[in-house]
Amino acid sequence: MDSAMKRPVPERTPGRKTVTLGRVGNLETRLASSAHEVRQAQKLRYDIFYRELGAVPDPDTARTQRDADRYDPYCDHLLVVDRQAAPEGRIVGTYRMMFDRGARKAGGFYSQNEFDLSSLIDCKPRHRLMELGRSCILAPYRSKRTMELLWHGVWACALQNQIDIMFGCASFQGTDLQKVSPALAWLGKNVSLDNSGGPASRNREAFALSKCSNESNSRGRALALLPPVLKGYLRLGARVGSHAVIDRQFGTIDVLVVLRVADINARYLTHYGTDASRFAA
Repeated sequence: MDSAMKRPVPERTPGRKTVTLGRVGNLETRLASSAHEVRQAQKLRYDIFYRELGAVPDPDTARTQRDADRYDPYCDHLLVVDRQAAPEGRIVGTYRMMFDRGARKAGGFYSQNEFDLSSLIDCKPRHRLMELGRSCILAPYRSKRTMELLWHGVWACALQNQIDIMFGCASFQGTDLQKVSPALAWLGKNVSLDNSGGPASRNREAFALSKCSNESNSRGRALALLPPVLKGYLRLGARVGSHAVIDRQFGTIDVLVVLRVADINARYLTHYGTDASRFAA
């Protein structure tokens, strides 16, 4: 989940032909192909982030009942659609993806509101970047196959755009540091990027993972506290930045996740197909 909501700007119409990236039973994954579908994805995000999880909306967000910010017009919106739930299908899951070209137009990546990405953006030779965020799935559809279908869509888009690095924020629900300190300490000790791609910026409520305490020193307890989506990233081969940020609006503690395509676990490449063929329509 993400933070730093700002007043939305007029949406651009994606204007792309609908292309199904993957299909399992009555579910399919594809990119939003119209402004209407983007608004429906924003409604789903609002229902989950604000109604279900208790984020605090600003006046515009409360009025529109859509989770929309200034970055949306510059992003691609991945959807999971239940083709049988409504005449035109029902959007039941979504992921937001921003590529370098969109970030240049938007004046930066969303994650730069919380983290210093200079080591990723200014690296030599330059890598192709894809930022992931705003992921959510409607409660009745929170199953392994829906998550796999979303990940299949992400992987297909990464291949199509020749992406080198995927990154984004992963969130712990709640802002009580003591409750999740063992997990944060474990991340800092075992999968941290140290000072590469992780120092927090533009946020006073940032702290180093190395300062967190895991008094029980229990690996099992630490792993049990990790959000499922973060566990998924780590299984793929991701690492995290050296700092975390408390997001008061969304009521979360955020860490920066960085996944280099070259580091993706070979087992998952085999599972989804090196050419994203596992669930190909």
